[in-house]
Amino acid sequence: MSEENTPDLRASGLTPDEYSASSIKVLEGIEAVRKRPAMYIGSTGSAGLHHLIWEVVDNSVDEAMAGFATKITVKILEDCTVVVTDNGRGIPCEWHEEQGMSALEVIMTKLHAGGKFENSAYKVSGGLHGVGISVVNALSENLEIEICRGGKMFRQTYSRGESSTELTEVGESDRTGTKVIFKPDHKIFETTLIVYDVVVKRLRELAYLNAGLEIHLSDVRDDRSDTFHYPEGLKAFVAHLNENKETVYKDIIYCKAQFEDVELELAMQHNQGYSFDTIYTFANNINT
Repeated sequence: MSEENTPDLRASGLTPDEYSASSIKVLEGIEAVRKRPAMYIGSTGSAGLHHLIWEVVDNSVDEAMAGFATKITVKILEDCTVVVTDNGRGIPCEWHEEQGMSALEVIMTKLHAGGKFENSAYKVSGGLHGVGISVVNALSENLEIEICRGGKMFRQTYSRGESSTELTEVGESDRTGTKVIFKPDHKIFETTLIVYDVVVKRLRELAYLNAGLEIHLSDVRDDRSDTFHYPEGLKAFVAHLNENKETVYKDIIYCKAQFEDVELELAMQHNQGYSFDTIYTFANNINT
């Protein structure tokens, strides 16, 4: 190795004897997320905090896109705990032979675990593709998950990514779906203040992008609530964007096409303005 490419151990405070194989640390799974959270959610500031909500909601939206969920509710509690509920299929709770734990616990505690890596369970999905809910779990002080599936209700609790109780069957249920209750970890985030208007903007957008999906948001801190439900989907989105503008023509142009596994939706309506800031593109519900 040339002299100019030789590592300067003096600059690192290490002598050649101190810099050895034992100096190499490997962070795995939940430990890695808690040590370097910004790698997974972008930051430990307000944007990263709200990203936890997007990841949980995205799982519910994926159920809607797969044709199994019609309603999502999001509730913000006094201590900035967030409750997300859907009426989808419910996360599988059966025993996972390969991992030696329930499928739910695999999804909640293992990175890159889920049903979105091949097309049998989900044809389309957004989010972090197998690390979303486990990252939320890792970065939450407390998380409780309740599953209704197969006529039964199951519950399990976690703390900072590790299970604090066993998965337990707590009763019978005639509905299906998943409820996630999580409190962002104050040891991780610079702020744990959930901003209602930030959540409103994203949930309204998701409702526009998924025609017919009903999303209800409430905040017990100041008794606010909103419901988003747009049967016309993208057409309603364009109408909203042009609400206070003079349009060139009355009817919104809309088309939908599919080629093999790729679906495309387009809605547009010209107005008299010259601004380009109302052209939006999305892939799998993610603004591109």
